[in-house]
Amino acid sequence: MANRLVGLPPEERNGMTIRILLVDDHPVVRQGLKTLLEGRSGWEVIGEASDGAEAVEKAKDLNPDVMVLDVTMPKMNGLEACRVLRRQAPQLEILFVTQHDSPQMMREALEAGARGYVVKSNAARDLLAAVEAVSQHRVFTALNGRDAAGLR
Repeated sequence: MANRLVGLPPEERNGMTIRILLVDDHPVVRQGLKTLLEGRSGWEVIGEASDGAEAVEKAKDLNPDVMVLDVTMPKMNGLEACRVLRRQAPQLEILFVTQHDSPQMMREALEAGARGYVVKSNAARDLLAAVEAVSQHRVFTALNGRDAAGLR
């Protein structure tokens, strides 16, 4: 049942879990993000991928509600993966978590179909709020030290 919880406020989820797929080519980054995400009640990291091509395949198999996706990866970058996923799984919400602190890269990510964009250096501060927002179909964008929502 795809995205059965996305968009529901926490009080209406009735103990159901938001299923998250993590995609980054660095295992230590995936582990750090997983630790942050799994500290939140009602969220579960259901899988991990190390490149965009693997992300597309795992999304088919695991049917996540939210994908946390890096931009720069081997085989297929995150922007390409996002475009493919928009066609294959339009209900999937995509949040980029990336090292690129760039308004232009953020625009490209949103144009590719992402709902959110967070800079890795601020992930500890912004990640939970960003996943919560995108899981409710709301845009969340933050560049280093500033909200970039108006740059869309």
